[in-house]
Amino acid sequence: MASASSISGAIQSVVENFQRHRLPLLCAAGIGVTAIASWMWWRRKHGEKVELRQVGTVSQILIYPIKSCKAISVQEAECLELGLRHEELEDRHWLVVTDEGQMVTGRQEPRIVLISVTGTGDSLSLEAPGMEKIFVSVTQPKSNKIMDCRVFSRDIQGRDCGDEVSHWLTTYFQSSTPYRLVHFEPNLMKPRKANETEKPFREQDIIVYPDASPIMLLSDKSLEELNSRMETPVSLANFRPSIVVSECKAFSEDGWDDVKVGTTRLKRVMACGRCILTTVDPKTGVMSRQEPLDTLRTFRLSDESLNHLYKKAPLFGQYYGVDKTGMFKVGDPVYVVARSG
Repeated sequence: MASASSISGAIQSVVENFQRHRLPLLCAAGIGVTAIASWMWWRRKHGEKVELRQVGTVSQILIYPIKSCKAISVQEAECLELGLRHEELEDRHWLVVTDEGQMVTGRQEPRIVLISVTGTGDSLSLEAPGMEKIFVSVTQPKSNKIMDCRVFSRDIQGRDCGDEVSHWLTTYFQSSTPYRLVHFEPNLMKPRKANETEKPFREQDIIVYPDASPIMLLSDKSLEELNSRMETPVSLANFRPSIVVSECKAFSEDGWDDVKVGTTRLKRVMACGRCILTTVDPKTGVMSRQEPLDTLRTFRLSDESLNHLYKKAPLFGQYYGVDKTGMFKVGDPVYVVARSG
């Protein structure tokens, strides 16, 4: 057995050798760390393959400037963090509210779906049955008040668009109390966080006045499958998608987790649980409270393990967050991004 003095001497020798060769040893360690980091970078770049698999084609792009009003079909759009934009038209950046700032949608006023909105340069043009056309400036005077609004029990602001359009809306809805139109100004106001409405959304997913998501995608074959089960067909207008995809199988969008379209990248977050708004007839503005919800419930309810998320809402279409902003147009291929290696 080695004596205590011999062990002590050995330890002292190791310490002296380390101190004498410390610099070379540290350099060697640094080189080793750098080599490992470089290998990992090379592995990510060359070892991991990114494959694009076309799953469909963009057949329609729809923008809803005023929440719950009619859509505008466009040939191309810019996809921003807050949703789609085409020229001066930004998706659901305008909102009808009560005098107290509570949102007014097709759930409260079904006839709102009959209001058509078009862009005319620096203005929005509003038309509705029995009403004269009215123009609303896209850029409101800074003297107009900023209202504190409530969208699904969450606070968000909007700049009041004036008394003229307020009178127009109040008259159209035959309301005993005033309705007003507000506009969200991205450079001034704070958006809502999507995960405050639906928990599966990521911290980075932000919205203005949509229900829960900046982008909702639906395939036309899914609509065909639904209508094959119904006595009276419904239209895309019942479901208000942002992007419509053709040349795919019904409900194949349920599995499109990572999507590339044009220069835009989208990340699927969750399915869209459908509510009573889908039962408002987009041609008459009458709410049935039955179809297409009743038929959807026969074959599109979620698994029981997801009841905490969707409850009894049938699923139709998919919600996406925006991973990369960009441009896309009608006719662009829709790719699913897959990684391997």
